[in-house]
Amino acid sequence: MPTSRETVLAALHARLSPLPATALRGDVLPERIPAEGLLILRDGEPGEPEVTLSPLAYHYQHRAEIEALVQGAARDAAFDTLTASIGAALATDRTLGGLCDWVEAEAPRPVDLPVEGAASLKAAVIPVVLHYSTADPLG
Repeated sequence: MPTSRETVLAALHARLSPLPATALRGDVLPERIPAEGLLILRDGEPGEPEVTLSPLAYHYQHRAEIEALVQGAARDAAFDTLTASIGAALATDRTLGGLCDWVEAEAPRPVDLPVEGAASLKAAVIPVVLHYSTADPLG
């Protein structure tokens, strides 16, 4: 049976999967970026939980990361469209079907990355804060 953490991260990945960009989880950066863009979900850090004792519960503000990448001549517009689609996907259900108390993305800090012999990449890491509780920090 998967842990609460894994269940929440899998639900976040499932929320990103229907987007036009290819959505991966924990994979290495491929040699080619798909024309629609690429998203790589990184598990991130659960951080130190707040603990309540009656009943015992661990309340996390888990910081996952989405690496968003686009390539091509119209990369500024494509990046804007991609990040807006991530925001819209998260806004449709801020609880990921009741698995989280709240999900919220932070603003990206995009950078242009030159690629030798190809069009430049526009990329950013988008932090996503997942608020959830569990009865066991390992469960």
